[in-house]
Parts: sequence; C-alpha cells; structure tokens
Amino acid sequence: MEEEIGRYRDALSLKNKMARAVWIAFAAVFFRPFAGPLFRYYRAAVLRVWGARIGRRCAIAAGVKIWAPWNLTVGNYVAVANGAELYGVASIALGDHSTISQGAYICTASHDITSKLKPLVFKPICIDSFSWVCARAIVLPGVTVGEGAVVGAGAVVTKDVAPWTVVGGNPAKVIGKRELRA
Repeated sequence: MEEEIGRYRDALSLKNKMARAVWIAFAAVFFRPFAGPLFRYYRAAVLRVWGARIGRRCAIAAGVKIWAPWNLTVGNYVAVANGAELYGVASIALGDHSTISQGAYICTASHDITSKLKPLVFKPICIDSFSWVCARAIVLPGVTVGEGAVVGAGAVVTKDVAPWTVVGGNPAKVIGKRELRA
C-alpha cells in the first residue's frame, strides 16, 4: 500500500496570483511596448505604481520580465537589460550602480526536493552596489552577490559571492579578484 503523502499546499495566495495576472496583462500593454531610452522614466514610473522601489536614473529595459514588481527594490543608476528575468517570488534588491545583463535570470524560488510534493520555497536575493551579473548568468534563491562582484556570463550562482570577486562556471567558483584601475 502506498504511503499517504498529504495534500499539496500552495505557498502563494489567491490574491498574489490575481495581482500577478493583472500585472502581466497590464505590462503587456503599458510596459513592454514602450522600448528605448526615451521611455526609461516612464517604465520606472509604471513599476513604482505597481509597488517597486526604483531609484534615480535607472535604465530598466522594456524586454525585462518582472514577475512581481512589488517585490523589487532598485537603487540609483541601475541597468537591467532586455531579456533579463527577475523572478521575484521573494524580494530582489539591486544596489546602486549594479548591472543585470541580457538573459540573466535572478530566481528567488524553487521547490523543496526533500518532499514528495515538492512545495514552492523562496528566499530573497541581493545584488549589492557596483556588482555585475553578466549575460545568461543565473543567481539562485537566497544568494547575495557582494559589492563590486562580477558573475561571469553563463555562471550559475548557488552560494553568496564575496565582494570584489569574479566568479564563473557551473556551479560558480571564484576565478579572480576584481581590481579597479583609477
């Protein structure tokens, strides 16, 4: 006889699901079509209306997929490129002067594989000031990318990245130190 495993419990409320559905429809009409640098302040204003905390002079591309703007905090002078995905089931914080390149995936949620039901689990992500998450890199739940760190293209970050280091690979490992020239 098969062991009773219980009933799956959804971690997200109906209110959250409805808000996301409305956001997705709204963004399709009032966010994504407004591409280009002329509309960057407009896009920031739209995100603010939806609960995002957006700093000054940010460049968030129209082709960015933002799962829940109300879970997004963006510092000043931040750039997020087309094709990046901010899967913010939990909070995502992008520090001042940080950059998220094309196709990068910032993922705050996964599933608990120690349970047969694989319930959704989520943890916040922090990308500190002056950091750069390069093209097609993946940052997984609960990770902090330290100040000035660089996550190389295609890297998969499963653990915190120390400040002013460069990581790359899958899983990401330290491959160097970031040293600034004057």
